[in-house]
Amino acid sequence: MNQTLIPPVRRALAALAISCALVAGLAPAASAIGSPAPVPASPEISKKKVKLDASLSKKQAKVNENVTLKGTLKEEGARSDGTDSLEAIIVQQLQGSVWVNIADTTCRPNSTFSLRLSFSFSAVITLRAYHPETTLYASAYTSSNLTLRVG
Repeated sequence: MNQTLIPPVRRALAALAISCALVAGLAPAASAIGSPAPVPASPEISKKKVKLDASLSKKQAKVNENVTLKGTLKEEGARSDGTDSLEAIIVQQLQGSVWVNIADTTCRPNSTFSLRLSFSFSAVITLRAYHPETTLYASAYTSSNLTLRVG
């Protein structure tokens, strides 16, 4: 039996040529189908505003000591009817000039949240609480940064 092996480069070029031919043949068919009709613009639904407040149980802590961050997520304007979903609350630390997520929890609007934090290094740490934008609520973060001296 005498078989001729096709070199790998030649096989790759043949595969590329076949692929190009298939794509070229399918392109007119795809354009004939057309794209789906654009969705009509819906009126912009205004998101409810929330206010986020938080405070630390201590301003100074030892390395690896627990510090509690407590806060509230308040819906501005109308009172909540109690059917609101849980909303994310993210604790962020300022590292350089970038806010970095370090912990998270959930909270219902017009309710409180609490997180225990500890740090394994000595430093002056700047924190804030952040609520990301959702389908119902606008984003929010604490109006002032929280400073914790660890050491």
